[in-house]
Amino acid sequence: MTASKRQVTHDDMAIQKDDKTIQRAVEEELDWTPDVNATHIGVSVDGGRVTLSGAVDSIAERTAATKAAYRVDGVTGVEDDIAVRRDPASNADIDIQHSVDRILEWTSGVPSTVTAKVHDRKVVLTGQADWNYQRVAAAKAAGRVLGVVSVDNQVTLQRRPSAGDTAERIKNAFVWNATLDANTITVTVSGNTVTLTGSVHSWAEKKQAVLTAWSSPNVAEVIDDIIVL
Repeated sequence: MTASKRQVTHDDMAIQKDDKTIQRAVEEELDWTPDVNATHIGVSVDGGRVTLSGAVDSIAERTAATKAAYRVDGVTGVEDDIAVRRDPASNADIDIQHSVDRILEWTSGVPSTVTAKVHDRKVVLTGQADWNYQRVAAAKAAGRVLGVVSVDNQVTLQRRPSAGDTAERIKNAFVWNATLDANTITVTVSGNTVTLTGSVHSWAEKKQAVLTAWSSPNVAEVIDDIIVL
């Protein structure tokens, strides 16, 4: 006797339909994104979580594809399985090193204390910065260099004095921000570390909450545990 198949419920059909709708929307968003060759990227969706696969020519293109997927309504997460192609004719490590050094020097906001080391076309950034946006700017700049296949950002932030009202100030900043619902996000502080929990309705809202927390002068680390509903 063969085992009976599980009965497909209306909820199963709704989830399946939603996943297919999200998949089509992500594919269309990738197709409309100027910096992305959508024909080289595969899209699958399971329960609202998107997996991107395939191969692209640069980290910048991979980043653009991931951001495009996050822009789609209904996406609850993105798994980036996209590889950066290794062109045998592309720059050697020594050439990439020179290019990365120059772009870090020229990029506004990147402190001179940030340095790069290139091996096998992979960039490792080290040093210290005063603000998180400087650390982010360094990684973005290095990722734009032709031939780079990955960037490991190990830049640390200068230690700062903690403040007893950090959580309250961040919460107030949430209230002032028109894109955030402060009532759904909880802020806890331990020393210089801020932990965000709760839920939001979009990745744009989640990103804004994290950026707002990083804007505090007393924060050295932000732990993002916010979920997207």
